[in-house]
Amino acid sequence: MAQQPYRTFREEIVGVIGGSGFIGRHVVAALASAGWRVRVICRRPDLAQFLQPLGAPGQIAFAQANVRDAASVREAVDGCVAVLNLAGILAERGRQTFQAVHVDGARAAAKAAREAGAETFIHVSAIGADDSSPSAYGRSKAQGEQAVRQARGDVIILRPSIVVGPEDEFFNRFAAMARISPMLPLIGGKTRFQPVHVGDIAQAVVRLVENGGGAYSGKVLELGGPEVFTFRELMRFMLAVIRRRRILLPVPFGLAKAMAWPMQFLPGAPLTPDQVRMLQRDNVVSEAAQAEGRTLAGLGIEAEGIEAVVPPYLERYRPAGQFTVVRESIAEMLRTASR
Repeated sequence: MAQQPYRTFREEIVGVIGGSGFIGRHVVAALASAGWRVRVICRRPDLAQFLQPLGAPGQIAFAQANVRDAASVREAVDGCVAVLNLAGILAERGRQTFQAVHVDGARAAAKAAREAGAETFIHVSAIGADDSSPSAYGRSKAQGEQAVRQARGDVIILRPSIVVGPEDEFFNRFAAMARISPMLPLIGGKTRFQPVHVGDIAQAVVRLVENGGGAYSGKVLELGGPEVFTFRELMRFMLAVIRRRRILLPVPFGLAKAMAWPMQFLPGAPLTPDQVRMLQRDNVVSEAAQAEGRTLAGLGIEAEGIEAVVPPYLERYRPAGQFTVVRESIAEMLRTASR
């Protein structure tokens, strides 16, 4: 067998805060593939070594830091030409609060990147970021955006809609429930989402880093997939993919909040009252962002639809897993599931 040429990479380092998380691992892979040296910055580098094979020997390094400790972040980003802040939580637990991570932590990351002389700083927020949001999550995301702008005016803010991919906590969670439950709770069945593939977010980051931010410096980009779905439609799609018939039981928001209150104390917090409040608002790319090109399309990225990316990682939830024989198309599955 002919020997493969040694893979080379750049000398510049991109620091990825929260690089071991769901979005982070895909961003790290995309940056490494594009030839960048990557420094994965996280609380437990010992648990992030699975990222090592994504790059050539020496291309991916690790640094310990906690966004609640500004000094550790400053030390970790030293020497980086670009810094990405992906640190975020969906539910509060102990000292990991929305204020500590989304606001104070974001501010610490932005200041550290500025003091380190990083040319580019990218902060990942959420489309639900709004000072008037009914959820503490949404309000904290908005406050985090304000904090990073105050620390660094040229920050690029990314607001994705619901993010889907092999390790997502959306389709995987409901598919797992559908394996054992004859019905699924439908909270906010008419709430609209614009699912975006995690791989598209990773490519957006690479393009922004490659261009040093360029025309997007100081701007907010909203990232969504090619289609908008209601929560009910997403559940129907998921059930069609895993080939299971389940009752979709509408649950009023008031009842859902009451049900979620004890669940927030369970391991992994399967549902919290704040997450129920998040479902009260649509989660889609705004018309303003589309008109101004602050989207994936504006970056020249053709977003992938859920029909193309979701079925491969949900097949394990089918009655016979990957061995389930599926002859129909996704469209035919949806028609069957709607009966």
